[in-house]
Amino acid sequence: MDRLPGAVLFACNFNRVRSPMAEALMKMVYGDRVFVDSVGLRREAGEKEVDPFAAAVIDEIGGDLGGFRPKTFDDLEDESFDLVISLTPEAQHRAVELARGRAVDIEYWPTLDPTLTDGTREQRLEAYRQVRDDLARRIRERFGRASTFGG
Repeated sequence: MDRLPGAVLFACNFNRVRSPMAEALMKMVYGDRVFVDSVGLRREAGEKEVDPFAAAVIDEIGGDLGGFRPKTFDDLEDESFDLVISLTPEAQHRAVELARGRAVDIEYWPTLDPTLTDGTREQRLEAYRQVRDDLARRIRERFGRASTFGG
C-alpha cells in the first residue's frame, strides 16, 4: 500500500467507457484510501450517462456506475492529483498540459476502445469485459493488493 497515491485521475476521450470503469475498479479495491476521479477530453452531445455496456460489466463484478455522469477536464473542481493515468493518446497530451508546473506523475496505459467492436451483444460485452479485466490487472500491478485489517 506504500505505492498508493493520495489522489488519482483517470482520463480518456469521452469519460463514458474506459475511465469510468477504471475509476470504479480503483474504488472497489481501495475504497476511500485514495481519492479517485475520471474525466474525458470532451462530452458527446446529449450524452449524460455512462455507456450501458460499461455499466453492465462493472455490475457483473459487484460495482456500480448507475449514478455516474461523464465530465471533462474543465468540470474538475480541483486539479490537485498525485497521479494522472491516461488511457488514450489524446488524453495523454492533455494530462501533460495539466501537469505542467505541478508535482504530478503522469502515466500512459494504452487501452483498447471496446466501442469499436462489432458483432452480437455477447461479443461486444466480451470486448468490454476484456478492457475491464485488463484495467483491473493493471491497477493491481501498479498499486498492489488492498489489505484488510489483520491480513
